[in-house]
Amino acid sequence: MSVFSTLIDQEQVIETLHGAISASKDNNSKSQAMTHAWLFTGPPGSGRSNAAVAFAAALVCEKGGCGSCSNCQSALAGVHSDVELVKTEGLSIKIDEIRELITRAAWSPAVGRYRVVVIEDADRLTESAANALLKAIEEPGAHTVWLLCAPTATDVLPTIRSRVRTLILRTPSTKSVAALLTKEGISEKMADFAARAAQGHIGRARYLAKSAEA
Repeated sequence: MSVFSTLIDQEQVIETLHGAISASKDNNSKSQAMTHAWLFTGPPGSGRSNAAVAFAAALVCEKGGCGSCSNCQSALAGVHSDVELVKTEGLSIKIDEIRELITRAAWSPAVGRYRVVVIEDADRLTESAANALLKAIEEPGAHTVWLLCAPTATDVLPTIRSRVRTLILRTPSTKSVAALLTKEGISEKMADFAARAAQGHIGRARYLAKSAEA
């Protein structure tokens, strides 16, 4: 099962990422499909963070995202030595945190070809933190890939926006969300109800389907 199998109704995004992965593994490739900085955008529940983490897993996987090897499994679980997942419970991501992150991102990969940094809420970067990150993106390390996530491209600084490749995820259809829940063992009736109630938000649909209290 591919690392991208949980991304619903995102065929164009997946195709772009597959092209990037192929280019990244071809030392003789002159393709511009792979770049060192990406921005994943989309409405809540579209799976933008999941897409970024799946891409990170694929970049450290010898097979390009098989979904079953130890590299894929540890990257998806957030414990891979070459993949750093930045989440925040606060209202902002401050400059000190970003400076420390930039230092770690410059380390050589432990097992793969890349060190991949996923920032789930790039829209929460303070202006000073965003400017610090901008400098790192402008002067990329040979083995560092930055994956930023935000609701829309306008939620990050224009200067960062101009230096990343932007991918736009869409809200999955109710039918597709219900089909995903059914594959996960939810009854068709409950899957359909949860998908409609969640209005295309995959995480919310899953929670509704599996939580009696919800």
